[in-house]
Amino acid sequence: MKHKQIYIAACLLGLLATSNANADVIPYPNAGTENPTVYSFTASNTGTIGAYFDGSTAGYESTISMLVNGVVTSETSAGVLNNHTSTIGQFFNLGSVIAGDSIVFRLNVLTTGEAWYSNKALNSDGINHVYSTTFSGDAINNIPTGTYVAFEDVKGGGDFNYYDGNFVFTTTSNTSAVPEPETPAMLLAGMSLIGFSARRRNSNQS
Repeated sequence: MKHKQIYIAACLLGLLATSNANADVIPYPNAGTENPTVYSFTASNTGTIGAYFDGSTAGYESTISMLVNGVVTSETSAGVLNNHTSTIGQFFNLGSVIAGDSIVFRLNVLTTGEAWYSNKALNSDGINHVYSTTFSGDAINNIPTGTYVAFEDVKGGGDFNYYDGNFVFTTTSNTSAVPEPETPAMLLAGMSLIGFSARRRNSNQS
């Protein structure tokens, strides 16, 4: 079984593209079969986690809560990102994290009273109810670069389409779970330019 450890890595605002890229495999490509990849989300930065609603085709009504180190945040205790009333691109504050915190997302299925977690080990049916991947952004719906998370809301997995409660999470400074290969180089280039400009101003003032 595959296992992904996903870190919330802060990137400089404006350096990452906000248009969809072919690298994003959305929606879940193997509908009808359980996702074999399990995920654990860990905050590598201290900050606020936000989420943008990204659609649903579910008949069941559901909301999302975020647990930090096993405790649901006050911002999501009542559930946010309602899949029947939220609009695509709508933003929600999920709460704050400290670097190193463990993050788990919970799907609260209002129709059945059941709850499913992004951590498969917490699910009573032993099924993986989540699919996640990188998200390069959606300029049309004003959703920035981040991490895409999609749930399956039926006990036992149902149709395994993983499209029952979908969102993209970020930090307030714009994030990417797995930065594109060119991102570190872009960041270094930006920092080099800032340093060069500062040295040039100092030499002109001498």
